[in-house]
Amino acid sequence: MSEWAAKRFWKEASVDEGAQDFGVTLDGRPLRTPAKAELRVPSSAMAQAIAAEWDAQDGVIRPETMPVTRSANAAIDKVAVQFDEVVDLLAEYGGTDLLCYRAQSPEELVARQAQAWDALLNWAADEYGVQLVVTSGVIPVDQDAAALARLRGELAAMSPFALAAMHDLISLTGSLILGLAVARGRLEAQKAWELSRLDETWQRELWGADDEADALASLKCEALLHAARFWTLAHS
Repeated sequence: MSEWAAKRFWKEASVDEGAQDFGVTLDGRPLRTPAKAELRVPSSAMAQAIAAEWDAQDGVIRPETMPVTRSANAAIDKVAVQFDEVVDLLAEYGGTDLLCYRAQSPEELVARQAQAWDALLNWAADEYGVQLVVTSGVIPVDQDAAALARLRGELAAMSPFALAAMHDLISLTGSLILGLAVARGRLEAQKAWELSRLDETWQRELWGADDEADALASLKCEALLHAARFWTLAHS
């Protein structure tokens, strides 16, 4: 027996402009999140993108083809109701930021990391007044508590929609600094992905491609690019 699948039941998806936010309607009825909250988003651009995803459905509804809708649902149903917990989760990346943990050898990889990552740490120092400590190897290094508190403050000042985007920008790169750099326009998302993959790229150059690993990396990169787009939509 085949599994039941929801099918398109509406003729038109439209944007509903409110006084301070935007919604999406299906034949005049407000779109709701999985938790039954009315889906209201911070920008017309985001609402238009969501409406376009619903209008593009043909026959069976395919949630995997509606990434903006999924991210908006997550912002409303998950991030907004667990805001402080999400902020704490993401702020913890500052204490173990990828950019701070360098290879001990070979020299070429050490130099490659320094050339690529030092500039981002210097940018964070200028932008946020924080100077994260760099170490070699995997032994944890303590970061300045005041610096970490300032970085947490940046996250805490964001909207649930922005924080939903930051979740993937940070977790997929393993770096709070890279996530902030994309959000603040210091880096394009594709470049941030490449910078987060220096070690993997090095191994690939040495030992060749791994098709399974490459396929997984491609999916993660796609998710990162979407997160950057969702950040932009949240601020359009």
